[in-house]
Amino acid sequence: MTLTGSGPAHDPPAHTPRRAGAPVPARTRVYGPERRLDRRVALVTGASSGIGAATARRFAMDGWQLLLNGRDRYRLERTAAGTSAVVLPADLAAPDGPRLLARSALHTTGRVDVLVAGAGIRWTGPFAAMPHTDIDRVLTLDLNATLHLVREVLPTMIAAGRGRVVLLGARAGAGEEAVYRAAQAGLAAFAGALREELRGTGVGVTFVVPGPVDTASRTHRAGLLTPGEVAATIFDAVRRHRDEAHVAPPAESRARALGPGLYRRLRDRFG
Repeated sequence: MTLTGSGPAHDPPAHTPRRAGAPVPARTRVYGPERRLDRRVALVTGASSGIGAATARRFAMDGWQLLLNGRDRYRLERTAAGTSAVVLPADLAAPDGPRLLARSALHTTGRVDVLVAGAGIRWTGPFAAMPHTDIDRVLTLDLNATLHLVREVLPTMIAAGRGRVVLLGARAGAGEEAVYRAAQAGLAAFAGALREELRGTGVGVTFVVPGPVDTASRTHRAGLLTPGEVAATIFDAVRRHRDEAHVAPPAESRARALGPGLYRRLRDRFG
């Protein structure tokens, strides 16, 4: 199984006694320049590595106030270094994880202008051999937790009359990733339906479909996208208020030009 987004360490938020009914924030720490609440706020999940970390850095370059979520505090701190990001470690797969993260985020900044839901795990292998616990784990984090987090953040966006939800997924199937791809298809359907429901509210939904990404090594491998390339696409899609964005490596783009048959074979092989 390959992890993407959040790191492997379980590091849930710490809780301190508060008066009844008050929000319960996660343990937070601010890095770099002092945070300013007059700036646009982006909550990025899966920000401890890969696409999530690259996306956080791209938004920071444009002056956004960042709220960074993942399970590995140390890696989140590395992402936050040099920025005014607030680190909100939490396990979104925990039963109350999405609700507590949303409450912590809103307690910290008062609003979330953009939610980039990048947390997820990927299990590769024959479906017939996949443990039932891993089926539940992939669906819980990749699909269920994302929906619950959007549900928690969305009312404040609607009340403000602005905001954007960014979901990452894939439309095509790939061998030995049946459950992961099922979760991705669920996110695609959710994004389309939610977008229609939110028309006229000022809140948008962006579905980003990246090609195969090199998230495992520090040196870029030929034929694969870098997390930075995907992050640039996400940022551009938010800036342009786009409903969908596709980013493909050069080899895939050439295959599309050569013919649909070759493209489908490459897609099925590499996702």
